[in-house]
Amino acid sequence: MRSSDFTLSQLESHLWEAANILRGPVDAADFKTYIFPLLFFKRVSDVHDEEHAAALEEFGGDEEAALFPENYGFQVPEGCHWRDVRKVATNVGQALQTAMRGIEQANPHTLYGIFGDAQWTNKDRLSDALLRDLIEHFSRLPLGNAAAEADVLGQAYEYLIKKFADATNKKAGEFYTPRSVVRLMVEILDPREGESIYDPTCGTGGMLLEAIHHVKETRGDVRTLWGKLYGQEKNLTTSAIARMNLFLHGATDFQIVRGDTLRNPAFYSGDNLATFDCVIANPPFSLEKWGDEVWTSDPYGRNFAGMPPGKSGDYAFVQHMIKSMATKSGRMAVVLPHGALFRMGKEGEIRKKLLGMDLLEAVIGLGPNLFYGTGLAACILVFRQKKAKDRKNKVLIIDASKEFKTGRAQNELLPEHVERIHGWVRDFQDVEGIARVVTLDEIAANDHNLNIPRYVEPKVEGEVLTVEEAMQRLRESADAAFAAEERLLGKLKLEGLIQ
Repeated sequence: MRSSDFTLSQLESHLWEAANILRGPVDAADFKTYIFPLLFFKRVSDVHDEEHAAALEEFGGDEEAALFPENYGFQVPEGCHWRDVRKVATNVGQALQTAMRGIEQANPHTLYGIFGDAQWTNKDRLSDALLRDLIEHFSRLPLGNAAAEADVLGQAYEYLIKKFADATNKKAGEFYTPRSVVRLMVEILDPREGESIYDPTCGTGGMLLEAIHHVKETRGDVRTLWGKLYGQEKNLTTSAIARMNLFLHGATDFQIVRGDTLRNPAFYSGDNLATFDCVIANPPFSLEKWGDEVWTSDPYGRNFAGMPPGKSGDYAFVQHMIKSMATKSGRMAVVLPHGALFRMGKEGEIRKKLLGMDLLEAVIGLGPNLFYGTGLAACILVFRQKKAKDRKNKVLIIDASKEFKTGRAQNELLPEHVERIHGWVRDFQDVEGIARVVTLDEIAANDHNLNIPRYVEPKVEGEVLTVEEAMQRLRESADAAFAAEERLLGKLKLEGLIQ
């Protein structure tokens, strides 16, 4: 396949075919562990060939001068190129592993550990014949800059991430946030050129990438973001994918660190946590065993609003993110389960403290089944260090639960939904049945409960009932419910399941 022959959709289908070669011996949930490193290995090798040809031309055919390291974005040591592995007929997995480790070691500051920990030498799963098929399949695809510009390859890579998420629905929530939700969050935060952006649970890097796209779309210079993109991710494979993803989209300088953000945050400024202009995340919902044992005496003071319960880390992530906001320019958007809006106890106390600090700017309730691995509806909370004068002591509460397109497996936010919701946030005013600007006093009178139906009453379409009619319908519904319960109890007794 020559570079002039393939379109983005052809590139996407070719990559998906590579995954299909693995189908059978490899579980769909593990496709990404093998496909992404191969794709990146081929890309690094093909770009290296282009850089070598350009250097030879520049130095008039002088091979020695052409091999100077500064002529290359990444070093590919002798014997570690794609073509070297392609020549191998037996123990192909060992050859792959050796080549990938060689490239990592030759680029310790940029590519250390980037190929992950796939078991390439497991012949029960990856026979020599299967790996040869896979390598030949990728060999038909030119992945240098002439054939696939960073943006095109990045888009194809994003396509593959989404396909893997679709194929492994339940497990995908760990590493993939639907791009339309990410786009909404980034639109709200509106990162500008030169600003720092941080995702403490970065998954495959989608939020950082969307921030780059946003700066580009708003005519900013994306190069001013290099060195200012930060992410932390607990899962080794996923953090490696995030780094590959950013490189394949053309990002040249960023920091993605593998590690547990709540137990061992990666970014510091002196003795304190580093702070950033934009903080954005979709942390795991209500994470159990999140690290409360180390938070009782957190050296970074992240329990400033209170200790979250040991069985739910939602407000641990929120407090970590607030601590990570820059003093003046800092703003953040975080995805949470709806329970975080109204659960009482320790979380209620934390909510009360945060509301008292007047950092919360907006609460957005999203529709159901938008996220992988959960059919539950989620919400987005928007915080800002310095709220505009006319927004002080107020919170905008939005019910956007009707804004989605119904899908067979997954519902979807379309661009028009994103635009509408963003418009409501931007305008910060009442919209009947959808949005309401609520004072902190009213929220306090509601015991600091942020449950959206308390503040936004949905518009009633169609018939208007009298009080008597409404009461009659209520009585009828109650009677029907009691009758159904009686029938169920009767059946359970008949089957001997209850006394």
